[in-house]
Amino acid sequence: MNLDIEKLQDSLCGQMCANIRLTERGKRLAISTPFFFPDGDPYVLYADELAGGRLRLSDLGHTFMQLSYENDIDAIRKGNRGKLLNGILANGGVFESEGELYVDIEPSEISSAIFKLGQAITSVSDLTFLNRTRVESTFIEDLYEQLKWIVDDGEIQRDYEVPGISSADKYLVDFRLPSAKKESFVFGIPNRDKARLSTVVLEHLRGEDIDFESLLVFADQSVIPRDDLARLSNVGGEMVASLDARSDLVRKVKKLAA
Repeated sequence: MNLDIEKLQDSLCGQMCANIRLTERGKRLAISTPFFFPDGDPYVLYADELAGGRLRLSDLGHTFMQLSYENDIDAIRKGNRGKLLNGILANGGVFESEGELYVDIEPSEISSAIFKLGQAITSVSDLTFLNRTRVESTFIEDLYEQLKWIVDDGEIQRDYEVPGISSADKYLVDFRLPSAKKESFVFGIPNRDKARLSTVVLEHLRGEDIDFESLLVFADQSVIPRDDLARLSNVGGEMVASLDARSDLVRKVKKLAA
């Protein structure tokens, strides 16, 4: 190897130090880093002096506040997500108190602690992002496969344009099921945006006096913000919390397609 490792080390340290700055803010230090959330907002890190000269590095609760804009934070703490969250914090040696992520360190450990806390914040953020990406990319197809298992495939209509309504092509129903009673519709809800769109479609159908029943199937009902879920429940019919609730899905689909 012909590299000058010592020179490379000096260059690395110089560039990294240039990207991390400490600024006094009252009785605490604000720490500027090159770390950013997916929406472009920077990580928020502060250092407070503790008794005995130790330091507490903290995000002051900013990470969970940032995630709350598009996620139900209570849901992140439950079930498998909760286990993953606890694992991320435990593995990184990071603690949480009422939404605040922090590490207590000696002043000499500040460099490694900044990266430790930054890595934990990234992992917590990715926990919601990766889950959302996976669900959105496969959920509708997974739901369709479930419906085909319950109802004759040839009788299921996808992206159904309800006849007799204005702008039918703009108010598509995910699935129309066969029924001897009234129109029977299924909507797949993988995320907040689809919850809002389904609310608009359902409100339009009701405004056009269409006689129908509906079933709302969620990828994970617990991640839909409360206000969006409330609006959707006001115009929709029965709900299935997730595809994992298979017996509930089978029962309600059979009832809808009776």
